[in-house]
Amino acid sequence: MRRRQKPPLPKRHGLDPARLRLPEDGVWATIRDHLVERLPRVDPARIDELLREGGIVDLDGPIAPDAPYVPGGAVWFHRDLPIETPVPFDITIVHRDADLLVVDKPHFLATIPRGQHILQTALVRLRRELDLPELIPAHRLDRVTAGLVLFIINPARRGAYQTMFHKRTVRKEYEAIAPFDPALTLPRVVRSRIVKEKQVLAAQEVDGEPNAETSIELLEHRDGLGRYRLRPVTGRTHQLRLHMSSLGIPILGDDFYPVITDKPVHDFTRPLQLLAASLEFTDPISHQPRRFDTTRKLQAWTDPAGWAG
Repeated sequence: MRRRQKPPLPKRHGLDPARLRLPEDGVWATIRDHLVERLPRVDPARIDELLREGGIVDLDGPIAPDAPYVPGGAVWFHRDLPIETPVPFDITIVHRDADLLVVDKPHFLATIPRGQHILQTALVRLRRELDLPELIPAHRLDRVTAGLVLFIINPARRGAYQTMFHKRTVRKEYEAIAPFDPALTLPRVVRSRIVKEKQVLAAQEVDGEPNAETSIELLEHRDGLGRYRLRPVTGRTHQLRLHMSSLGIPILGDDFYPVITDKPVHDFTRPLQLLAASLEFTDPISHQPRRFDTTRKLQAWTDPAGWAG
C-alpha cells in the first residue's frame, strides 16, 4: 500500500487541508487557471485572494499567483467553511483507552464532515475538545440517529478495528419508538433489496435479491406506542428506517419515511426516535470480548409530551 503523503499545511479546526492532484495531461498556463476551472463553485476572486495570502501551497511552500502549471503535481489548501448552526447537545464519553474512544452521539450531530456539516460534527468536535488530531471513526451513524459510535485513537490500530465493521463481525443493537400495531406478528426478520442513488435523499426498496436484513422485536408497548429492539445484519443506508416503515410502523420523528418532509437543518425538535444502543465484538488486538451500552434514553418513551412539544 502506498504511504499517504503528509500535507504541507497543518490541520485547521481539526481538519486536514484539501488536496488536489494536477492532471498529467493538463494544458493550463498557470495553476491559477486550472483551479478556476477545477473549482467552479469557488469565486475566482477568492482563489486569487488565497494565492496572494499564501493559502495555496505545494510541497515547496506557497504558490505564486502566476506559478506555471505542473502536470502531475499537487496543491493543498483549506476550504472555506459553511456557516453552521451550533448543535446544542453534548457528546457523552462512554469509554476511552489508548486505542479506542466510544461515545454517545446526540441526535442532529453528523459523525463526520460532509456537505454543510463541518465543524458541527462529532469527529471535529472530539478532535478539538480532546486534543486528538488523529482521531478517526471506525463506522458512522446518520446525523439524526443518536447513540454509540466507536472512534480509533491509535493510528496503528485503524485497520484492525475498521475491518471489524467492514466484515460485519460487530453485533449491533438499536432501540426505536414507533406505533404499536397489535395485528403485526413480532419478532420477525425483514429482508429486502435497498438501493440508494446519489443526489436522491431517500433510499428505496426494490425487487431483486435481498441485500438488507434486520431482526425486529417488540420489547413493550403502551398508549399506542411500541419500544422495539432492532438487530441489523447488514448496514444499508436508512435500512432500519425503511424496514420499520415497510411494516407500517415508521419510527417516530422520521422525516424521510414513508414520506419526505421538509425540516430545516436548524430545527432540533422531535428527533428521530432511533438509538444505537449497544456494540459487542471480540477485540482484534486483545482477542477479549467487549461490549458497550448507551447511556441515552429515547424521549418519546420516557417523556412523550416533551418530545411531541
